[in-house]
Amino acid sequence: MNIEPIVLEGKYVRLEPLGHHHVPALCKVGLDPELWQWTMTLIKSVEDMNDYVETALKWQAEGTALPFATVERSSGTVVGSTRFANIDRTHRRAEIGWTWIARPWQRTAINTEAKFLMLRHAFEMWRCIRVELKTDALNERSRRAMLRIGAKEEGTLRNHMIASSGRVRDTVYYSILDSEWPDVKKRLELKLVRPYVHSSSSPQ
Repeated sequence: MNIEPIVLEGKYVRLEPLGHHHVPALCKVGLDPELWQWTMTLIKSVEDMNDYVETALKWQAEGTALPFATVERSSGTVVGSTRFANIDRTHRRAEIGWTWIARPWQRTAINTEAKFLMLRHAFEMWRCIRVELKTDALNERSRRAMLRIGAKEEGTLRNHMIASSGRVRDTVYYSILDSEWPDVKKRLELKLVRPYVHSSSSPQ
């Protein structure tokens, strides 16, 4: 597993290595309280976003994460962020998470293709045997999305984390195995065949 910053690019989205230079663009679309309803971190200011990026880069330097800025290819607009994290070279596994996309670009091909690009990189370049995803047990939209891409629900870790609001959260884990990747790949490729429509007024 060669864990180095890389650009992952598809038809609709470009995932480029996250850096401090992305902070202004991330703030332009990311200081929306609804985006952080189910996350462990609440981003309310430029300082918060800078800390968010700094933490991601610290994990990258430690070799446990690979963070990206999510860019809409057609416009060059930064629309969110995502990352590989909890990378384990010994056991050839990684987590995909810390994903958020600004509301105007939700329910488009952006997130589907980003997941496709990351899963393909994990299974075909890193030769992972397992990719993990997790979410707040109350986040029904995220749970449905993980099932739609073909991930398997594994179980719930009770009282797993304490959110920034102080709420104690249960976390649901999902995974995709290397043996399952060919079928998941076909499923995602079929989803990406559908026309891509972007509306700046789309609701979450």
